[in-house]
Amino acid sequence: MSTPKQTVQGIMDELPTLVAVAVVETETGMPLASHTNIADFDIETAAAYNTEVVKSKLKALKALKLNQTLQDILLTLTDQLHLLKLSPSGDKFIYLAVNSKDTNLAQARQIMKAHSASLN
Repeated sequence: MSTPKQTVQGIMDELPTLVAVAVVETETGMPLASHTNIADFDIETAAAYNTEVVKSKLKALKALKLNQTLQDILLTLTDQLHLLKLSPSGDKFIYLAVNSKDTNLAQARQIMKAHSASLN
């Protein structure tokens, strides 16, 4: 098991060119640990709005009566990828923003999967 701070550090070690990373509490939208490589990137605002994305998708799954578990969400922007990966319990998620030109999506998803599995 790893703490949110250890999770953020582990992802930074494996993806040093990331834009931002945070471990976010799903219920409140509060980042439990975070880091950004861009000074004007507001990680707290990003965490709050991405919490709404996660909550909306969870509501949609319930409304559609789908017996499914939300694992991750990928948002593709003009030159960035934003990935949201829920912890096994679903009480936290990892928010990762990377530049699409210098990041391999499959690798980023694998890194997030490994780190979310040990998130307590």
